[in-house]
Amino acid sequence: MTTSFISIIIRSKDEAARLRLTLASLESRPRESEIIVVDDGSSDDTAAVISEAGRRQPLEAVRHEAPLGRSAASNAGARRAGGEILLFLDGDTLAGPGLVSRHAALHAAARPSRVIGRGETYHLRCSRMFSDPEMGIPWPECAGAAAQRPAGETDRLRVTRAQVLDAFGEIERRAQPGIYPGAGPRRLYELEMEALVACPELDVLWSASSGSNFSVARDDFLAAGGFNEQIDNNEHRELALRLFHNGARIRPVSGGRSYHLTHRSRWRDPLQETAWERVFLAAHPIPAVGLLCVFWSSLSPATPIAPLYRIDSLLDLDRAARGDRRLDFDVARRALKLPALGADFWQGAPLRAVG
Repeated sequence: MTTSFISIIIRSKDEAARLRLTLASLESRPRESEIIVVDDGSSDDTAAVISEAGRRQPLEAVRHEAPLGRSAASNAGARRAGGEILLFLDGDTLAGPGLVSRHAALHAAARPSRVIGRGETYHLRCSRMFSDPEMGIPWPECAGAAAQRPAGETDRLRVTRAQVLDAFGEIERRAQPGIYPGAGPRRLYELEMEALVACPELDVLWSASSGSNFSVARDDFLAAGGFNEQIDNNEHRELALRLFHNGARIRPVSGGRSYHLTHRSRWRDPLQETAWERVFLAAHPIPAVGLLCVFWSSLSPATPIAPLYRIDSLLDLDRAARGDRRLDFDVARRALKLPALGADFWQGAPLRAVG
């Protein structure tokens, strides 16, 4: 089995302190790889962090003077890449030991089949109060709470370069499954990874792709047109759906873990900021897309969706998308304050609306 040359594309904007740790986590990457960092219009010390990291390991930087968004940044990195495989990471996401090699091995073993690699996405809650997780510097709004911590508590929460390089186990012990903290994100992660193993040919598995720790053959990525630059939230799922149409299938990267250095603010809730859904539905007017928010909300203990309309697994999402449940899911969408899509949108047998 020949190992593929892999291009690691890191998208980053105004997260210099986290990017420094992300780049450190890649210092021991395989020789058959390259790093491309896309600085998407940062106004902090990102350029200096990239320059400093470049003295320790070869990397290439792409600079946008004004922010173009996640999708455009990803596409810019892909255009610069020379690898057979593209591995996307965020500037606040640590690569666990062996991550790059495991993605490369998945694609090498799958040839000639087309695959999308989905790694194991964990998070570090301990970093969320810090603007700089290594130095333990709190966000301004967290300064008061930080000052009241017991002596030594800040040191216990820090994530340092020394840990990344020489004691990664200290980081792993603090990590939890899911990209973000909370019961909903954890349950979604568990359901996605379970489905990837138990139901590898499920039609809706494109929805189990991840925004970071995501790999694809460069030729397949370019043939699909890359990320849709009109979408900057769930753009990875929209791309995965197009790749599915072209014959690719998503596969888990066993043991290929990444660790999101969570932050208190600056994250976008796809159930609250729903502009992405309008673009996604316009490109793919199918029930599975219209049910994504219903599925994700169903996993929250505080969901406003009535029990009859909840979707509790990817297998259930598949059944609902095919019309097997014979429900008008506009009832659930209205509970989420999302626009109704019309009875004709929900395919399958005659629908019934309850409530």
